[in-house]
Amino acid sequence: MIKTKVVMNIIEFIINNLSSFLAMVATGIFAGILAGLLGVGGGIVIVPVLFFVFQTFGVSPDSAMLIATATSLAIIVPTSISSIRSHNQKGNVDFDLLKRWAVFILIGVLVGSWLVTRIEGTMLTTLFGIIASLSALNMLFKNGQSALYQQLPVPAGQIVMATSIGFFSSMVGIGGGTISVPLLTLYNYPTHKAVGTAAAIGLIISLPGALTLLAFGSTPVDAPAGTFGLVNLIAFICIVPLTVLFAPLGVFLAAKLDSVKLKKIFALVLLFTGLRMLMQLFL
Repeated sequence: MIKTKVVMNIIEFIINNLSSFLAMVATGIFAGILAGLLGVGGGIVIVPVLFFVFQTFGVSPDSAMLIATATSLAIIVPTSISSIRSHNQKGNVDFDLLKRWAVFILIGVLVGSWLVTRIEGTMLTTLFGIIASLSALNMLFKNGQSALYQQLPVPAGQIVMATSIGFFSSMVGIGGGTISVPLLTLYNYPTHKAVGTAAAIGLIISLPGALTLLAFGSTPVDAPAGTFGLVNLIAFICIVPLTVLFAPLGVFLAAKLDSVKLKKIFALVLLFTGLRMLMQLFL
């Protein structure tokens, strides 16, 4: 009886906020394609959309960012699995690198996820806005000769890289591609392999991160319907099927389209989004 009432409340909530849910559907398609096409990770799209959509439900910006971060990590889990399969078929997943980095990425994720349950959403919004803006500037101004080093650093340096990727990615709800791809290519790492490996890094980040925020996150009092811990299951259900479906399409398009031009366009949109999130905080 209680379960039936909960389902009816969720259905009514969706009907009353149809335009917002259509925005989530569009986000799922766009995020899935980007995950395979550009290697920036779907979270860089999902987080800001959910941040603004949740506010249309009457959720405070502080709570909206916390829930958007956790929900994005949950969404990235199946998306990254789909993307890993597609990239692995093309031989673009570096499992040797993953073996060396996995434990340190996980440590960063657990620390970052724990901090998310302890700090205010405004801090996460600031961090996301900065990371999104820097990522956009990197895509806009990076040239073909972007490598500064000829190989990855010594093991100690790689430990710092892996831990930092897990820490910052889990704190802002992204899969790691936004940070790991430009970082790896900085060290003359092949771009296609960096994108494929980033998909696997996304799974190492998103699964423990989402579980931590689901189990230990305290649901805000103004959270939208369907929120458990800090994860909103309605958004998850709306977006996941489309990200999984369209991630392989992104991988296919990556081999057919001019990804450089597409990255420039996306970078402008991302820069605008990151700056808008920062402006909402300080203006």
